[in-house]
Amino acid sequence: MLGTRPSQSNLFSADTQYLQFVGEDTFYGFLARHGRELFWDQDFAQFYCPDNGRRSVAPSLLAMALLLQTHDRVSDEEAKQRADFDLRWKVALGVQVDERPFAKSTLQLFRAQLVIHDEARGIFGRSLEYAKQQGYLRSRKLRVALDTTHILGRGAAQDTYNLLAEGIRKLSRQLARAANQRWDCWLEAHGLERFGGASIKGAADVDWESAPSREAFLSGLIGDGQRVLELARQARSELAAESETDGGIARAAELLTALLWQDVEPTERGWKIRQGTAQDRIPAAHDPEQRHGHKSHGKSFTGHKAALAVELDSQLITAVQVIAGNAHDGECAAALVAQSEHHTGAQVEQVIGDTAFGSMQVRQELGEREVIAPTAKAHSRRAVTKADFEIDLQAGVVRCPAGEETGQWTWVGVKGKPHLRAKRFAFAKEVCRACPRYQECVKDKRRRGRFVTLHPDEAGLQAARALERRDYFRQHYRQRVVVEHRIARLAGLGIRQARYFGHPKTRLQLLLASAIANLTLVMAKLRSGPRNRRRRSSFPACASKFALAGAFSRILRALTGLIARLWAIGHLVTDCRRLPHPPRRQTICLLQTAGFRPDF
Repeated sequence: MLGTRPSQSNLFSADTQYLQFVGEDTFYGFLARHGRELFWDQDFAQFYCPDNGRRSVAPSLLAMALLLQTHDRVSDEEAKQRADFDLRWKVALGVQVDERPFAKSTLQLFRAQLVIHDEARGIFGRSLEYAKQQGYLRSRKLRVALDTTHILGRGAAQDTYNLLAEGIRKLSRQLARAANQRWDCWLEAHGLERFGGASIKGAADVDWESAPSREAFLSGLIGDGQRVLELARQARSELAAESETDGGIARAAELLTALLWQDVEPTERGWKIRQGTAQDRIPAAHDPEQRHGHKSHGKSFTGHKAALAVELDSQLITAVQVIAGNAHDGECAAALVAQSEHHTGAQVEQVIGDTAFGSMQVRQELGEREVIAPTAKAHSRRAVTKADFEIDLQAGVVRCPAGEETGQWTWVGVKGKPHLRAKRFAFAKEVCRACPRYQECVKDKRRRGRFVTLHPDEAGLQAARALERRDYFRQHYRQRVVVEHRIARLAGLGIRQARYFGHPKTRLQLLLASAIANLTLVMAKLRSGPRNRRRRSSFPACASKFALAGAFSRILRALTGLIARLWAIGHLVTDCRRLPHPPRRQTICLLQTAGFRPDF
């Protein structure tokens, strides 16, 4: 059943007694003062049975524990230890000093429920709701900046031999479980004992300097993989369709099939490793969603990409998403903008990004919104590029730098997009050969005339490039640095390395880090910015709920200390009365040890 926290603080809870000691301006103090406003137990009621079972740990407390874990970048075991013994965590969670609020498994189960129900977006959304309560995001029109950054995957990248062996191990474990056999017994029964070791390459007798020896070893692995796939097909024919066991075998068989053929090609002796890297290669069997990616021409990584949208005026993160490491940055632009509008309740009117967000496809997906992003420039070997030609779309002619023009064009396909066609204008070869810039302009081996291929949306492309040349574009494009600052903040919270396997859990990590980045940003601005001064000047100190909470906390601490001292003096007086003739000097010394004056 759903467990709930009391609506009021306990007289002896850590936040009541030690909030000032920990510090109200810290993140721990912020959760102690506002945690009950941010998270409500009823928001997580779908995780629990409504009318059966024992009461759970309050989910609002576990949600704050996950934020603290992300803030301090600690493991599950360390998070439990800090909740048990760290005074800062006890103050933030609002528990008593001698209380142990949750077990490690409880925290892990709650995180799994967040992933299954996608409720981590709700925790992130509450950070934006808190910002709204403090006066941010009040405008009905927003300007956002978009960018991506890399996340190193949790799974270890492996070479082809180890990938094949691990794929066979994963599928064989599923088959052994379906047959109710121990895994090592199942391997022995099917002649696959060598896959039971820690390393397939370490146990193999292979001359790695010899190509025939390597190919023989690889061919043997592929043969074993095909044999295990056949055993999987036979096992699935005897299982109920869509059962849990059948689903596990199907997923493992699909992974093994992809691993078998992504890196190999046939030879006369069998199979060898193909040169180059497959476009969608799976680098880790334990995390099949990882991909090889490039953040720049000289910087590669293996893992995922984190994409985020940042509102420029407040610098709040309004949307985040995890995409594949080899995905193009611009493909998530429309989704980020839609999420920003959903989370803030406002409309995005301007989008700022780098060249990846300046393609015509991204502009078309964003609709009428203004896009401040450079367009991609073609890398041509020619000294005379397409930008040097004058293109008149209304007249349907193209004019070269030498003054020659042509109206002859044909339809051609667009590379990588077979469903699109574009116009290609051609200059006569006689005209081009007579031009003094012929060698700079024409690089065709057959020495034909110059071709100029237009973009399918050439009018939009020309308008975007005309905007790039204006001062208005340069002034707004400089503001993109805001999103880079937010990425640096997220990197400080540990998103550069994935803590878990797969996109869903990595997205949970990113959402929690983004929520902390938003909350701490608003805290810092309220402490030091003019917005905080206006707030204090518009309300009397006695009417502020924060002032009332602080005064009430001080009163409680004073009462607690007074009760403790009265209890001590009561015991001292009782002890003195039991003496036959209590000397006055001894009584005074006893009172002094309790911290009171003799004439109290």
